[in-house]
Amino acid sequence: MKIYQNSEIKNIAILGSSRSGKTTLAEAMLYESGVIKRRGRVEDGNTVSDYFPVEKEYGYSVFSSIFSVEWMNRKLNFIDCPGSDDFIGNVITSLNVTDTALMVINAQYGIEVGTINQLRYTQKLRKPVIFIINQLDHPKANFDNVVSQLQSNYGNKAVLVQYPINVGEGFNAVVDVLKNKMFRWKPEGGVPEVLEIPEEEKERAQDLHQKLVEAAAENEESLMEKFFDQGTLSEEEMRMGIRWGLVHRDLYPIFCVSAEKDMCVRRTLEFLGNVVPYVRDLPAPVNTDGDEIKPDADAPTSLFFFKTTVEPHVGEVSYFKVMSGKIHEGDDLLNANRGSKERLGQLFVVAGQQRVKIEELVAGDIGATVKLKDVRTGNTLNAKGANNKFDFIKYPDPKFRRAINAENEKDTEKLNEVLQRMHEEDPTWRLEHSKELRQIIISGQGEFHLKTLKWRIENNDKIPIKYSEPKIPYRETITKASRSDYRHKKQSGGAGQFGEVHMIVEPYFDEVDVPSVYKFDGQENKIQTRDVQTYDLEWGGKLIFVNSIVGGSIDARFMPAIVKGIMSRLEQGPLTGSYARDVRVIVYDGKMHPVDSNEISFMLAGRNAFSNAFKNAGPKILEPVYDLTVFLPSDKMGDVMSDLQNRRAMIIGMESDKDIDILKAKVPLKELSNYSISLSSLTGGRASFAMKFASYELVPSDVQEKLLKEYEASQKDED
Repeated sequence: MKIYQNSEIKNIAILGSSRSGKTTLAEAMLYESGVIKRRGRVEDGNTVSDYFPVEKEYGYSVFSSIFSVEWMNRKLNFIDCPGSDDFIGNVITSLNVTDTALMVINAQYGIEVGTINQLRYTQKLRKPVIFIINQLDHPKANFDNVVSQLQSNYGNKAVLVQYPINVGEGFNAVVDVLKNKMFRWKPEGGVPEVLEIPEEEKERAQDLHQKLVEAAAENEESLMEKFFDQGTLSEEEMRMGIRWGLVHRDLYPIFCVSAEKDMCVRRTLEFLGNVVPYVRDLPAPVNTDGDEIKPDADAPTSLFFFKTTVEPHVGEVSYFKVMSGKIHEGDDLLNANRGSKERLGQLFVVAGQQRVKIEELVAGDIGATVKLKDVRTGNTLNAKGANNKFDFIKYPDPKFRRAINAENEKDTEKLNEVLQRMHEEDPTWRLEHSKELRQIIISGQGEFHLKTLKWRIENNDKIPIKYSEPKIPYRETITKASRSDYRHKKQSGGAGQFGEVHMIVEPYFDEVDVPSVYKFDGQENKIQTRDVQTYDLEWGGKLIFVNSIVGGSIDARFMPAIVKGIMSRLEQGPLTGSYARDVRVIVYDGKMHPVDSNEISFMLAGRNAFSNAFKNAGPKILEPVYDLTVFLPSDKMGDVMSDLQNRRAMIIGMESDKDIDILKAKVPLKELSNYSISLSSLTGGRASFAMKFASYELVPSDVQEKLLKEYEASQKDED
């Protein structure tokens, strides 16, 4: 492969819901461009894109797959992304390092929830979008319905470049209104016959051609003037207008394809080669200092590593985008994230697991290398003169959690290493060693996400594992004020131990001052605040410690020891052993001994005084509550709402986005454990959701009673 400049490079993400036919389209593109000699089939497990064993096992894409083709003296870098929402991290990564999205839509199903989710990211990242309506040869294909959906969403910005003849099993031709020709294929597809538009289609074709001309002219002033003067544009001028329409997201071209029969794939490649914006046409990414880094081949070299895989017989394969400058085999670079030096011994252009060596890659291009010493996904490597670091990829929060254990305890350390490697391959997997829950928690985007993780660990790394329900990180707090005192006294020969602490505990609320008087059992306690210390607890919430000692009954040097004792009890609340939070403690009196008082005495006195006071202060259990957003078809709203109400959800609101409804609610984490499975079952896999931690809230009384009994039973079992 020759070395291409940034004026010849186009980077394109292939998106679409599951079953839209992305991998089949990628296979046809590779075949038409001569990269492969024979097209594989997803059903046979021999496609270029889905080449990992887990993908062959389950029959769907798990990883994004990179491939490059040469077409019309241009280099087209494609990233074929998984369609399942469980693997949305691959979509987000790919959109961040490509310049245009090719959105593949199944002509049977039209715009699905997964399509909408991916389109939201193209909107957020301001990426141009081209729509490919695929599977027009299917008996249930409905081209007009899909076009109606697109135009409902995008208005006259969604413009037909082609429309099909004989939709369904007889599909074999399209009218191309950009070229004003009809393309017709033989049953084997491939190179079409180029024909004049039939008489019966001329009126429709001319009308659509005029709409395309108008849409193209709107995006460039000189084209608009020429259109007003002449009433039309040449094909080349239309391409220019469409390109600028794509750049500004003011035009969304619609194409027709039967990827399985290899019909219209060559024409699609031609359009991509001619019309899709080049790397240089789009806004430049910014580094962590906020500086734009343009794809300048003459600037100092910076590489951004966006993907890592581990492949049999090869080891780590690292994929990167050249953000600026040029990279050659043997170049020495500095890792801006880790401070280590790296030498890139080999450079490759890839097509799935096929790799072709290349001596140089320039700014804007995408390539791969192998066996780097210390490079992780998200790292930046710089040559001398460059000081960039990139951190522009933001991933969604996880929405499916499981505790994970090796079935054989001896494999625990090895499992941890594998999980860390998996996270580097896919940052949407989150790993937490929870000291609080005494569990290893793996979190991902859904049940399938974790299911594929399990398959890979057990089949690739030979470590049998088991998932279990993760514990809920409850919190404990108090609901009223309470008073307590405790004397710690110990005498066993020699120096003794003595410390006495009197304290008041109460719930803490922001911006509520310490009262000057507390009443307990008819007795007043006057408070003179001498010092207030605020401690932000690592598990959330606060401890407010108020020193109200008057007259020197406890020396100030013992106050840190009292705080230490309180902290030890906050780490294990009396109700369920969970962390406690949001408590204000006022130490107002106590006693010392001139000889026997020391730090350990006051730590123990403080801990026990706090424990007694906490138990009498109306202790309550708090549970984590999440903001839940569900994207679902309108006809499933009733079922989904009913299910959420059974999960103690508080419905916040509903809104509609064309054919998709959006439901917002607050739901306890405890009730979301299997939500992705239930939602898929309720909606036939047509819905998706996002969740984000909102707050800790008091659990209802019946739930608290149940939790107390469960904790009491677990303590007996441990005894």
